[in-house]
Amino acid sequence: MMNLNMEKASEPKKLIIFLDCGDTIIDEGTEIRDENDIVIKADVIPGADIMVRTLAERGFTMAIVADGYAQSFKNILTQNGLYDYFATMVYSETVKAFKPSPRMFKAAIGALDLSMDDCPRIMMVGNNLSRDVKGANQMGITSVFLNWTPRYPKQHADESEKPDYTISDPLELIELAERLNERLA
Repeated sequence: MMNLNMEKASEPKKLIIFLDCGDTIIDEGTEIRDENDIVIKADVIPGADIMVRTLAERGFTMAIVADGYAQSFKNILTQNGLYDYFATMVYSETVKAFKPSPRMFKAAIGALDLSMDDCPRIMMVGNNLSRDVKGANQMGITSVFLNWTPRYPKQHADESEKPDYTISDPLELIELAERLNERLA
């Protein structure tokens, strides 16, 4: 019986999770950059590593959708043991656009072999209302604001920046993802 439950836990979920990286997984306040502005070292937000591992173990497909340099994300996600948990990674450097541009989200959708019809089953989690939340909202993607950092505004400027959900701790995402996945089943 235990084996059956283990298999069920790792079955792929319907909900797809897009995650920003800075101040969503990695604490931007701990970043150490080289002379080319590449992040060479940074620490995870407390609980973010557990969140990523738990969501992966439970069968969620996750993608990084982040503004910045590919090498920065490779460095910090690898050194924190999180790089291999993501099915794809989409960066502004390679897409040649920054969130809230639809190009960022469409690149991730395409990389996962999804279509625009899949937007209602995608959740975007980020720390920035004007980029992560606004970008998700304009695509019909469920927006989740991680209200963790003091570095960015916590009040939406207008309706386009209003998140569908707000969490204050990365670990809260696990329960929210399970709940939203249940609604899709």
